Amino acid sequence: MQQNQKKQVLLVGNPNVGKSTVFNALCNKKQKTGNYAGVTVSSHSGTYFFSNEEVEVIDLPGSYSLYPSSEDEAIFSKYLIDRQDSYAGVIYIVETLSLKRGLLLFQQIQDLGIPILLIVNQIDQAERRGITIDTRKLSRSLGVDVIETNAKEQQGIDDIRTAVAQNLFAKTDKPSFDIPAEHSGFVKKMVEAKNFDNEYKAWLNISFGKTLDKIDSLQNMLQEPDAKSLVPKRLQVQETVRRYQIIDRALAEVIHKKPQMKELLTEKLDRVLVHKFWGYVIFLFILLVIFQSVFLIAEYPMNWIDSLFGWLSTFANEHLPEGPINSLVSQGIIPGIGGIVIFAPQIGILLYFLYLLEDSGYMARVIFLMDRFLRPFGLNGKSIVPLVSGTACAIPAVISTRNIENLKERLLTILVTPFMTCSARLPVYSIIIGLIISDKTIFGIQYKALVLLGMYLLGFIVALLSAAVLKKFIKNKGKTYLVMDLPTYKKPLFGYDLKMVLVKVWEFITGAGKIIFIVSIIIWVLSYFGPKQQPDEFMASDVELDHSYLARMGRAIEPAIAPLGYDWKMGVGILTSFVAREVFVGTMSTLYSLNDDAPEGKVIDKMRMDVKPNGEKVFSFATGISILLFYAFAMQCVSTIAVVYKETKSWKWTGLQVAMMTGLAYFVSLIAYQILK
Repeated sequence: MQQNQKKQVLLVGNPNVGKSTVFNALCNKKQKTGNYAGVTVSSHSGTYFFSNEEVEVIDLPGSYSLYPSSEDEAIFSKYLIDRQDSYAGVIYIVETLSLKRGLLLFQQIQDLGIPILLIVNQIDQAERRGITIDTRKLSRSLGVDVIETNAKEQQGIDDIRTAVAQNLFAKTDKPSFDIPAEHSGFVKKMVEAKNFDNEYKAWLNISFGKTLDKIDSLQNMLQEPDAKSLVPKRLQVQETVRRYQIIDRALAEVIHKKPQMKELLTEKLDRVLVHKFWGYVIFLFILLVIFQSVFLIAEYPMNWIDSLFGWLSTFANEHLPEGPINSLVSQGIIPGIGGIVIFAPQIGILLYFLYLLEDSGYMARVIFLMDRFLRPFGLNGKSIVPLVSGTACAIPAVISTRNIENLKERLLTILVTPFMTCSARLPVYSIIIGLIISDKTIFGIQYKALVLLGMYLLGFIVALLSAAVLKKFIKNKGKTYLVMDLPTYKKPLFGYDLKMVLVKVWEFITGAGKIIFIVSIIIWVLSYFGPKQQPDEFMASDVELDHSYLARMGRAIEPAIAPLGYDWKMGVGILTSFVAREVFVGTMSTLYSLNDDAPEGKVIDKMRMDVKPNGEKVFSFATGISILLFYAFAMQCVSTIAVVYKETKSWKWTGLQVAMMTGLAYFVSLIAYQILK
């Protein structure tokens, strides 16, 4: 049998042209696509088999030009230029409604002599606007094969696979960009000195200046008298202007537009959704609807999950032999894991709504709205992408700051993003809000939904205030402006987004479940044994929870946490949750399942009825508010700390962030409890 061959191709294009959607369609991958710039901030790879050939597709970050202005664009340029020998060609994606803008980068890649194939995506959007593109003329004008696609509907995907299999990548011999006459002499000298394949490569190296460290260093030659006028930024502008003149001539005979008979839906909606006042009101209303749904819709599946794990715990207790193993499984592991799985429906509902907002194009409007709002705090509109992404998880949110060009704004965004309420905080918020807030409603809206919305807004407000303080200590390196295209509104892919949510929820359950499993065993061991036991008693019986090693550890830190209203069990929960915030819920579930004095029933009922030795409720209103505020501000995620260091490459800023957030959490919780108790 003939062995499959393997070929590598790059997927390239501007941000927000459907590049990730094409990648998913080609490779059947589950990479999340978003309808705003900066979703892909590092390369992703996938493979597919076609015509007895294995093809590896590398999805590079979106970029507008070979000249990088941000971290993600630098990743793109370095990979494209440095790895030319490793890939067979470039699949270049342009959007029909932004063809002119997309062809700038296309021409730059083509002039480097890189084999390329042009994909004109989202043809349905052009048809709705009465725009037709003569792809045959476009193909002849650019000297490249052109394929029309609508990736969301899988149209044209097999045509791409066929073109790749037949190696229809075109390679130009004559660059479309002519080197300006005043610089041609020096460029030719560079070609000879550095053995470049063509003059454009020499020009590109000069225009880069010091931006990319892996491109040949030309600093010595740039000191020569005839090179004094070669200022990289000016050369980049000069090239851009001339390229757009070439593109205008190429598109003059290609694009035909019918007179627009009526205003499109996008224009009508934008009158309201990006309004200076109503835009913010509508965004707040959408958030309120989401949080109301988090409680209402999730109530039934949460009850089913709680009943399932309650039955599993009882079943294990009745059928396993009496002794340590029975206690470990029925009172330790099962309640611990069940305590976190029960919140999967709420997390899924929240993520699903966020995915629908991204998919529809609305999140791009949020960026536009927030730019004006965020500027006084030292941030820009692009900062809202990591901040909103932080409501899912701070780790990818911090990584997504790479699309922020200004270094000060990027650092500020990294430092304040962990204040945003992530999905790991949601289980903590849900169980505490359930303990201290009633089921009453106002205008049909639950108090619980309003409090949850308040917690999300609190995280956002504190993030902004922190940025306003930190910007005074971080030197600014130039002023930036938000330049972006607002995409047309699109019908979300409801089924695809649901699949994405299920994948993310499963990742949350398995990721948190592994931690909870280990923590549950540790907690059980420390709670099952105590210092008063004799050596021969260890394998025979357990001690009371209050006399265990765990209780002794908890009481050791109790003097530090008692002013916040916490008992030793909450102290243990806070300690274990430094691994990951959601571990607090699993820890409390395990502890209250191990406590023989706790009443029968659900964990939340046991927590609600728990009292201190003086008869006071353990989870009073004051204590509950204190816990909510502590978890709103505390930096309790080892993985987030690691990624912040990776992105900032500074222990100074990472340490400052941890100290600032933890100190603020303790101080605010202390004040809140002392006032409310």
